[in-house]
Amino acid sequence: VCFIPGGLDCSISFVSHVLGKVCVHGWQKEILGVLVPRLTDLTKSDCIWQRICWQLVECVPDRWMEAVVLGFVQRAPGADVLSRLLGNLVVKNKKAEFVVAQKMLLLQYGHTTAVLQNLLGYLALDSGRRPLLLRVLQDLLETWSSSSAVKHSPAEQQLYISKAILICLSHLKEPEIASCRQELLTSMMEGVKCHLESSLPQLRRLGMVVAESISLSINTEGPVLKFEYEEDDETRELKSLLVQTPSFCVVPSLPDNDRSEKAGAALLLVPERNENSYTAAPVKADEESDAELDSDDDLIPYDMSEDKELKLKAPMYIRDCIEVLTGSGSEDVDKWEATVKALESLVRRNPAATREVSVELAKILLHLEEKTCIEGFVELRQRAQVAVLTTDPIPVAKYLTSQFYSLNYSLRQRMDILDVLVLAAQELSCPKFHGKTKHSGVQKPCIQLLPESDSSKGWRRIVDERIKSKTRRFVTGQSHVELASCPNEFNSVAGYFFFPLIQHFDRPLTTFDLLGEDHLVLGRLVHTLAVLMYLAVNTVAVTAMGKALLEFVWALRFHTDSYVRQGLLSCISSLLLSVPTERILADMTEELLETQSWLGDVMEKDPDGDCRRLALQNLLLMENLKKKLEAVPS
Repeated sequence: VCFIPGGLDCSISFVSHVLGKVCVHGWQKEILGVLVPRLTDLTKSDCIWQRICWQLVECVPDRWMEAVVLGFVQRAPGADVLSRLLGNLVVKNKKAEFVVAQKMLLLQYGHTTAVLQNLLGYLALDSGRRPLLLRVLQDLLETWSSSSAVKHSPAEQQLYISKAILICLSHLKEPEIASCRQELLTSMMEGVKCHLESSLPQLRRLGMVVAESISLSINTEGPVLKFEYEEDDETRELKSLLVQTPSFCVVPSLPDNDRSEKAGAALLLVPERNENSYTAAPVKADEESDAELDSDDDLIPYDMSEDKELKLKAPMYIRDCIEVLTGSGSEDVDKWEATVKALESLVRRNPAATREVSVELAKILLHLEEKTCIEGFVELRQRAQVAVLTTDPIPVAKYLTSQFYSLNYSLRQRMDILDVLVLAAQELSCPKFHGKTKHSGVQKPCIQLLPESDSSKGWRRIVDERIKSKTRRFVTGQSHVELASCPNEFNSVAGYFFFPLIQHFDRPLTTFDLLGEDHLVLGRLVHTLAVLMYLAVNTVAVTAMGKALLEFVWALRFHTDSYVRQGLLSCISSLLLSVPTERILADMTEELLETQSWLGDVMEKDPDGDCRRLALQNLLLMENLKKKLEAVPS
């Protein structure tokens, strides 16, 4: 930095032009990496240098203002430093105001949480800039509560906007909250509604956390909103943004001398808090001593060490199970629990008896409700349904698929039907194991519907791989047990699982509208069809299923819900992997060309990252099919 002797007046507009041009040409990191630390030191205690710094950024032309302001915001070590460097630039310069209040918050979402805290803390540190902070909060809430924005913007941007809202709330004072309390309440109610309607769990959880925070801010004394959700690192980080971090806690931004002083000042707060906690301890002990006088610790407990739990015998026949689950026997709670636990194994042991009452049993299980707090009831019921469906596939599949589009069913029951169909199809399509061959060495299908933990098998796999790599074999034999060949049982029943589900998706019912508000179930249906298509590889009906699925995808390709679009793209992947290449080219050439064009648009323009990734994956699959065909001699 140059010094001008003699107290002469000077203009730094030339330096401002140089700074702006250097930043806009891609040297922002290099020049501001040196300039910002130096100006931070000079403006710490010298008001003249503060005025020089303000003049430096104010004289930057508007066409280069964005690059300069963005560089200062990203490299300032704290909001107080940024306030010293920029002054009231956002109040004086419209371009700077647009960059800070609009572009960095609503049009971009790649900045870190620290940059957001710098930016919004800068707006909150001066009374002249606080009206802009309130306006920014209103714009953020308007975007957050817009159902169109929730549907069409990526989850990363929703998270970014949620962080900005919580940081703004942490800077608001009580009079400011009182002045916009009604607007906050309205935005909260609209925003939480459109977030809870989303099919993505992350967006639903974001809506809950932000709504809880807004409710806590506007109702400091009354009742507040409280949702039930599993806390993870993301939700804990969001909640921590409501608590302002003192400026002295930003240790890396301070010089060595000030850093030690501030750290010492922070440590001085600890003994006082601990002292208060120790003085309150004896009072609590006295209160507890009075309570001990009324306790029943002096009573002698009964000796129940030799008591044994009476085990109720489960029913031995399928019809007895039906009577227990439907008739007067259901009043016996213990017998009902034993029946639910034993039903799956009983169905698999008695396939002939199950086929006689398979549809009736499927109906009972579909409507079965939990009467006691039995552990794992949902899983037990689902496994019993899968056992019935695999034992007698055709009539039970006809019943379940017909009930999916029937009246008077809840969304939960409809999604249960889809889950049972997928699990049964997976079981039917897998080879059956005979004899004493161990299952651990068998490769499972690529699509795993039920998560399994492989941690217990990891060590043995690593050891086996090391032994195999170190072992020299002079005679190469079969290193694994061959599976006994058997027909694919899903081959003859795939159409009964697939086609009824795809027929009536566009016919709304009184209580069920897949193309309307029930898009969550539509997303589950699309993913179910993708899995059924994948499991139908090498079956007779796979070509017809592929053509029908391609028409289904084409009808829904512009759906607004990202979860549905992900399922549609998964359907394309399953089709390309399952249908023989010759059949694809013979029966679906024109449709695939149109699909390829659509996939290119999705890869370039879709706001959801998973959709773009799946579209790219499908394009690569198409390219691989093309290469295989070119390699085959004519």
